Amino acid sequence: MGLFRNKHDEAPPATAMFQMQQRMLSFGDDFWIENGLGQKVYKVDGKVMHVRKTFVLEDAQGNELLKIAGRVLRVRDTMVIERGDETVATLHKHLIGFRDRFTIDLGEHGEMFARGNFVDHEYKIWRDDLELAEVSKRWMRVRDTYGISIRQDEDIPLILAVCVCIDAISHETR
Repeated sequence: MGLFRNKHDEAPPATAMFQMQQRMLSFGDDFWIENGLGQKVYKVDGKVMHVRKTFVLEDAQGNELLKIAGRVLRVRDTMVIERGDETVATLHKHLIGFRDRFTIDLGEHGEMFARGNFVDHEYKIWRDDLELAEVSKRWMRVRDTYGISIRQDEDIPLILAVCVCIDAISHETR
């Protein structure tokens, strides 16, 4: 029976669900990212005393996981995600195109791409032909909240940090 299976017969990969409040993501604000059960699992600490937009992603115990910082004086919007002293990702917004797009440079680990409607929180994050995460407001009943579904075998804090970057760039007036 297993010899004739195709990719459509395979079970979809397990995903982890998170929810983030869109209005809370502003310069200097702290907010929690909750899991699918409503438990606070990650905290985003918005740093006020920095020249550029800076956020720190912490676990529920307050341990710093990733630092997110905007780059000043760039032609296109750019944010960098660091783990300790190492840059793990650099996010660039594309300036030209019919649809909004971001490229996430992972250095020697390749690239990820985000495509969709970022202002309305309806987009997907891809690497090669593999969908890593989907972001959507349609799943949430609470106003000003959007859901993030991430493949369990991915770096969940990194994907959440990418979503924070996209939100910060796409909603700069907040």
